[in-house]
Order: sequence, then C-alpha cells, then structure tokens
Amino acid sequence: MSTRPLRFGIWALVHGSRAAYQDPEEPYDASWERNRDLVLAAEALGYDSTLIAQHTVNPHQEDFDQLEAWSAAAAVAALTSRIEIIAAIKPYLYHPVVLAKLALGIENISRGRFAINLVNAWNRPELDKAGIGFAEHDARYAYGREWITIVSRLMQGERLTYKGEHFDVRDYLLRPSSLHRPRPLIYVGGESEPARALVADHGDVWFMNGQPLEDVAGLIADVAARPRTSAPLRFGLSAFVIARQTQAEAEAAYERLLELSRKDASMKAVQRQNTDPKVVMMQTMQKSERVGSNGGTAAGLVGSYDDVAARIGAFHAAGIELFMLQFQPFEAEMERFAKEIIPRVRAASSVANDTRALLAGSR
Repeated sequence: MSTRPLRFGIWALVHGSRAAYQDPEEPYDASWERNRDLVLAAEALGYDSTLIAQHTVNPHQEDFDQLEAWSAAAAVAALTSRIEIIAAIKPYLYHPVVLAKLALGIENISRGRFAINLVNAWNRPELDKAGIGFAEHDARYAYGREWITIVSRLMQGERLTYKGEHFDVRDYLLRPSSLHRPRPLIYVGGESEPARALVADHGDVWFMNGQPLEDVAGLIADVAARPRTSAPLRFGLSAFVIARQTQAEAEAAYERLLELSRKDASMKAVQRQNTDPKVVMMQTMQKSERVGSNGGTAAGLVGSYDDVAARIGAFHAAGIELFMLQFQPFEAEMERFAKEIIPRVRAASSVANDTRALLAGSR
C-alpha cells in the first residue's frame, strides 16, 4: 500500500466536456473564465491538484475552442495558494531551454506548486500541420528522453553543456532556479515500453490512464521493480467518477452519459484516424465502451458513495497516490465528490492507519 496520503485532482476543462459534447446539462465551454473559476472552486473544496492538458488546436473538432495550457497555468498559479498545478507538455512544441525557463517561472509564481506532465503526442495533425512532423512512436520517445534530460537538469539550476542527436546546448544556466525546492516535479504519461523506461529513469510520478484495478496493479509492479537512482516512483491514475446514493442511481447516470457520448461518434472517428495506432492509451480504450477520456469509467468509479470510496481505497492499497478526476456536469459533480466521497475515503484511511499502528505496537 502507498505510504503517502491520498490526493485528489481535477482535469481542467481545456477542451470542454470530458464525457459528451451534446449534454444539455453542460454546454460546451473551454473558456479561461470557466477554467479559472473551476480551479479556484476545486481548491476551496479541498482538491490537491489540477492537470492542464496541452493542445494547440482542439483534438476533437478543430473549430471548437481550446485553452492554451501554459499561459493558463501561469495565470492560475498567481490566483491560487495551495493547489498543485500540472501543465502537460509535448516536447516537439518547445525547445527544452525555453520550456525549462517557462517551468521555473511558473514554479516561482506558484511558490513551489508547479509540475510538468511529459506526454509524447498522439494527435498527428497537431504536429504535421505545423510543419514539425510526426515521428514514429519510439522515435518520439527517444526525442522526449533527450528533451527531458535537458529540462530536468536546467530546472535544477545546473550549468549545462549537452550534445545529443537532437540538441546541442552549450554552457547554459537559468536563473532564478526554483526558490522553493530542487525543481518542479515531473509527471510522465504513457504505458508503452519506451514510456515505462522513460518514467523509471526520469519521472517522479507515473500518470496512468483509467483501467481496472488488476491491470493497474500489474503496471505498478512492473515499473516499481525497475532500477532508479532517485526517490521511489509515485503513481497517479485518471478516472471518470459517477457516484450516487445508490448503485442503481449511478448506473442510470452512467447510461445517460453513455447515450449522449454515442452522439459524438463522428468526432471520435476523426480522432481515431488522427491517432498513432501504437499509442497504448488508444488501444486500451478500444477494449470496452466507456465514458470519459484517458480511460474514463474503465477504472470502475461508478456506483454508490460507499462503493466508490471502497474502490478508491483498493487502488490506494495497490499504490495509487493521486487520482486525477473527471466529472459531468463538472462543477456539480466535483462538489458532490468532495462532500460525499472524500470524507468517506479519509475516514477509512484513518481507521486503516490506526489498525496498522496497533498491530505494529503489539509485536
């Protein structure tokens, strides 16, 4: 079981609704104003983290609005006081020297609450149409490995000279470095073999897509067993939550969103066409119908309040420290989760800790 306290985060709504775009209870809104208010509300409700995904254009439909991740992260950093801010980054879009400087800036605006989420891109047109090119899957990870090596060392305040296949950095130094800790945290996404090797070597937290408990436990066991030269790796999981007083009410809410999501079939077809077939996230998502992105309801957090809290406890026992959550309609369900699920999880965790302490004391 993870010895670290459970943390709960939310996905920022950078491209609108997470489950279904034609939901009358949640009209499309990816504006700065909505996202600002969402993150402020999450902080007030006790959430620990927010993830701001990065797309230069909307990955589902190009004429839909899309919030820019890094300018939004800087603005949120200035407005909040406690919540962790994670901004996703696709290495091909930013030179590592520039990105490291941006990251250190937001780190210091937030007073040590910033993190980057390294993702190696799945949406082909985003890079191809910019003339950047969309390299083969493993080549993208090789580029990302070199890229994060430079970013990590610069964020730590090192004077860096680096010569590799893709980059030639000479006697480079960034100031100020982090004023609050050695460097911002590095989250790594992806579940392919190159992704696992990358997170074992360079990540602080492995961010996995929602899937059943037994699959998550297997992934954790595989990566946790790999050699590291730094602190033990931590683990996070994406999940879409539908929690109600009873299982029947939760199933009805799930069926409603599932039916609405089927109306987005044409957009999903375009997304599949634009996605590298080697991306494990997309392979996993084809295994079953589900609601939400990045695995969505495949993590099984659909049910009564007590059942959802118990499943979260089981994931924590398997090693998950951070749950990055999705809801719809987002604001109302985020508040429901904070009021009904988080207290149940905290109470169960307290009982478990007391039990372990008693058992340890009796030996």
